[in-house]
Amino acid sequence: MSSPFHLAFPVDDLDAARHFYGEVLGCPEGRSSDSWIDFDLFGNQIVTHCTGPRDPHGGGTGSGAVDGHNVPIPHFGVVLDMESWEALAERVRAHNIPFVLEPQVRFKGLPGEQATMFFFDPAGNALEFKALRSMDQLFAKQ
Repeated sequence: MSSPFHLAFPVDDLDAARHFYGEVLGCPEGRSSDSWIDFDLFGNQIVTHCTGPRDPHGGGTGSGAVDGHNVPIPHFGVVLDMESWEALAERVRAHNIPFVLEPQVRFKGLPGEQATMFFFDPAGNALEFKALRSMDQLFAKQ
């Protein structure tokens, strides 16, 4: 059995975080206070901590090249089964969330072939959600 991860990260507006993670992504809400909210992100615990306005210059953020695309760094997300990934992509589209990297398959025909999509939450945190046809390919080498 896998152990769920825990990730705490900054947001600048708890109401926007509650809407995005709860309504857009469909994450059940756990405990909360007036400065943070726990969410169940596909069995993993994420915690949005309101830290006030973010650095407009992107303090420490950048991008990295992956399979011919620049992807935002840092980012986080979950590896899903293909059906859940496709449903999430439709859910994000239905809420008119712009994609940084549209849902697509990368590393086609190679070990570790995967579906992926990137988008930002309202506080500017980058998220990536992946899916593999077979989870045994998650750590496959080229």
